[in-house]
Formats: sequence, structure tokens, C-alpha cells
Amino acid sequence: MTRPIDAHLAAGNRRPLAAYRAEHFLWRVEPGGVGVVTLNRPERKNPLTFDSYAELRELFRNLAYADDVKLVVVHGAGGNFGSGGDVHEIIGPLTKMPMPDLLAFTRMTGDLVKAMRACPQPIVAAIDGVCAGAGAIMAMSADLRVGTARSKTAFLFTRVGLAGCDMGACAILPRIIGQGRASELLYSGRAMSGDEALAWGFLNRVVEPEALEREAIAWAAELATGPTFAHGMTKRMLHQEWAMGVDEAIESEAQAQAICMMTRDFHRAYEAFAAKKKPVFEGD
Repeated sequence: MTRPIDAHLAAGNRRPLAAYRAEHFLWRVEPGGVGVVTLNRPERKNPLTFDSYAELRELFRNLAYADDVKLVVVHGAGGNFGSGGDVHEIIGPLTKMPMPDLLAFTRMTGDLVKAMRACPQPIVAAIDGVCAGAGAIMAMSADLRVGTARSKTAFLFTRVGLAGCDMGACAILPRIIGQGRASELLYSGRAMSGDEALAWGFLNRVVEPEALEREAIAWAAELATGPTFAHGMTKRMLHQEWAMGVDEAIESEAQAQAICMMTRDFHRAYEAFAAKKKPVFEGD
């Protein structure tokens, strides 16, 4: 069966995503190439469902082919980022599933993280209010995070009788905030405040709640004026080098940088410097 996004964006073709209409969240592309994902069930603090998990995964997969999206912002409606899997639409049904179906579900949720990390566009998470469970995982999987002092980020899997090792949390979170701090959050399930998240390095910036979406989009728009091909290369190397030794990483970066030196943006930067002008990057 053809999925909605597949009908809009044929695999392998570079096509714009501005016209895509999401079914289970909001999606728009701002001027300057900033795609905005809004988790939009504010009456229940934006929980995820089986359908929204799957559609988010497909969107991030297909961003690799989008020629009109340079950066992505993910946030939630109504003063909260996201409360994780919907208790009635996900948790309840999971208690009645056999093991093969449970494994299919946990692999699918993990695929969302893989898709976010694999898409070439840097992702900025804008975090306010409740950011829990799978919502915390989505925030963790972003490249950059801006939040508010009132935000509460909780990897609360142990609170529902599950392990803290969900959707890559035991691999990714320690690399952001350190092994000891990650261990505390994953064992206890307690919430990390916005100020604590900033001090620990989970948040890059803290702003006032009413300015959050505006600041996140402005930050993304600023980054979008840079060399987008090179940004994608930076994101890929940040991901790949986790599993490399230093010598292998240096060689991989040598190859990556040589590829970037073949781009027109590299030449544009030199020509602008020589002319004492600011470079205008076009992503090729």
C-alpha cells in the first residue's frame, strides 16, 4: 500500500517538500528553507501514536531527497513538547501484543531516531513544558536544542516498568550529558529542569517561553544561510565517527573535506573573501 508521503515524494527524486501535507502532525516550510514539524495534540500534551511514529519516520527519511529544506525545527503545540507514547492508543495495545509484534513496534520507534540522525539537515528541537518518554528521545535525537526554564525532560521508561535503554538512549544521551548524569536520568526517570539541562549541556540555549518558536526558527534560518552540503557532511561525520578510532576519523574527515572542496560553495566563499564580500551559499 502506498503511504501518503510516498505518493508525494518518489524515492530517489529530489523534489520539494513544501507542498507535503502531513496527516498526524503539522508540517510547513518557512522562507529560507526551514522545515517546521509541530506535534499537534495539545489537549493531551502532544503524545505520539502508531501512525504519527510511522509518518514522522517517513518524513525524516524523505528529507534526504528534499531540495527546499535546509534545516528542520521540531516543537510541540500548546506549551509542551511531547508526552511520549499515548497511554490509550499505544501503551494499552502493547500490553496485549505477542512478542513478534512488540519487537516490530520497538524497531519502528528506533527507526525514527535513525531517520532523524540520517537526514542531512541539522535538526533544532524547541523544548517547552513536558518533554517525556519518546518526546525526550526525539529531543535527544536532534542536533541542537533550545528550551525554556520551565521545560521538564524525562526519560521515564522505568516509571512504567521498562528499561531506560529505549530508542538509543543508552548510546546517545551519555554522549550529550555524560555517563553519570545519563545513568541518573535513565535509572530514576526523573525530570531534568530547563536550567539543569542547560548546565548539563543537553540544551544549547534557554529562552522565554513566548519566544521559543521564534528563536528556534531564527536560529535554524541563520544556519540555513550557510553551506548546506557541508552542514550535511558535518552531521554525517559527527554520527559516523562515534564508531571510529582517531586515525580512522582523521582519514574520513580528509575525504569528507576533499569532497566539500569540490563544491561551488567552497569556490563562492573564496571569491567572496577575495572581493571582501559576504559569501552567499547555494548548497551545491
